[in-house]
Amino acid sequence: MYKKVMVFLLLFLLIAVVGMLMERNKDVDIKENVIPVDKEKPSAVESLVKQIFELAEQGKMLGIPFVAGQTDMKEVQELWGSAEDTSEMIDAVYATYTSRTATIGFRFKQVFDIRSNDSTLEQIRLMDIEQLKGKPDEIRSYQDAQVSQTILVYNVTPTIQLKWILPKPTEDEENPSVDHISIVTDVVAEEHPMISEMTLEEKVGQMIFAGIEGTIVSNETKEIISTQKVGGIILYQDNLDNAKQAVALVNSMKEVSKQEKFPLFIGVDQEGGRISRLPELQKLPTSGKIGQQNDPALAYNIGTLLGKELKAFGFNLDFAPVLDVNSNPKNPVIGNRSFGNSSEIVSSLGIQTMKGIQSENIISVVKHFPGHGDTDVDSHLELPVISKSLEDLSNLELIPFKNAMEDGADVVMIAHILLPKIDPNFPSSMSHEVITGILREQLQFEGVVITDDMTMNAILGNYTIEQAAVGAVRAGNDIVLVAHEYTNVVIAIDAIVQAVKNGEIPEERINESVNRLLLLKEKYKLNNEEIKEVNVQQLNDSIKQVLSK
Repeated sequence: MYKKVMVFLLLFLLIAVVGMLMERNKDVDIKENVIPVDKEKPSAVESLVKQIFELAEQGKMLGIPFVAGQTDMKEVQELWGSAEDTSEMIDAVYATYTSRTATIGFRFKQVFDIRSNDSTLEQIRLMDIEQLKGKPDEIRSYQDAQVSQTILVYNVTPTIQLKWILPKPTEDEENPSVDHISIVTDVVAEEHPMISEMTLEEKVGQMIFAGIEGTIVSNETKEIISTQKVGGIILYQDNLDNAKQAVALVNSMKEVSKQEKFPLFIGVDQEGGRISRLPELQKLPTSGKIGQQNDPALAYNIGTLLGKELKAFGFNLDFAPVLDVNSNPKNPVIGNRSFGNSSEIVSSLGIQTMKGIQSENIISVVKHFPGHGDTDVDSHLELPVISKSLEDLSNLELIPFKNAMEDGADVVMIAHILLPKIDPNFPSSMSHEVITGILREQLQFEGVVITDDMTMNAILGNYTIEQAAVGAVRAGNDIVLVAHEYTNVVIAIDAIVQAVKNGEIPEERINESVNRLLLLKEKYKLNNEEIKEVNVQQLNDSIKQVLSK
């Protein structure tokens, strides 16, 4: 009996052990068949974001074989050929390769900006970037009638920025997808070799656009050119009696300028319509009339005629076209000088007029930033006030200027208007917020910025000419327009020079402006060649031919 019990117990224990072993093997089999989850393995989006940042540190962009700061224009053209579209600024050229979903920015023939809007970027969202790389070094915004964007700026190296451009988050879409990205490197032009050879007084003189008295070159005019060494001269109707006299005056100024280091900007307000300064010419239609027809080809032809007129009289710069949207019918100063009350029409026709002027190698100055169309006061008499926010301006007034700058505007003129919601302390022509904050930083304009005439009552009714000139330069203007009285020109130059000497304005700030001005003069090949005579009949026949169509 005892033996039977022991056999039974041993048999039970054996069965139990075998069962336990089988259960253990079953667990092992199950575990071996389960695919392990690697919590460290990144998702496709994470890998893409990481790759973009790593490439950016090297100045490279995903899918683009160029390096910002290293590749030159010749290499890009050899590999990719001609761009589908090109936009030229004073010191930068943007080549858009639509088929490659890329835009390449060149500065001084070197790649400094690489942009991609490849469709693979759409899988990346706002929160992906911030969760993976933290808060950006800077957040910018841009808004116009078509887009409302957030720009995340990451300083990936001391000289390279990676920018993520996305639609602004909304209640409906708090986590938008990326629209495009940009790598920008700090490619800075070598300082113009002439700047180191210039005195401070010579540099400040280049930043002054002066008006003169009379119809001949007087001693004061000679002083303005030879002693004050101004960069440019503006002529008004009082200076221009007839075609022969006008050409003689321009030639005389060029003769004096031959003794100087740089040729003069010689400018005039020749818009067409009631703002037509050149004598003996048939008046071109107002911009308002052109706007009613809304024909871009006509606008281009009108711009070409304006360019031909200035070239024939020996000028090299036209203070036109007007890009103000005429949104206030009570406006006493703009009216039919504007192409209309639609930002689309003003953009389209204004840009074509600008391009027509430029096609004759005449510098076009677009005006009056950030928009003079909604004023009900003439700034010649007093300072207009516009109670609009930046968002309001972005939805209307800024649109034509933004489009023109993207299409190759070289010079922007700043209006004398007070925008208390943006800068309650200074008019736009003296406002750091307007010129540096909006025009330079937000709209990224790299060209020349000039004030409207600082002797208008909007300015001199509130400031001395010294305060106005210094304030304009501190705000970011490259040129201060002083259109009336020789003493005002002298005082303005002296005030800016003293502001530099006492440390109120860094000399580097002066050098930046002079660099832009000399580059612009070189771009348009300004010279002191004299005009023999102007063929008024030929110009008028050309005008009639265009208008007859």
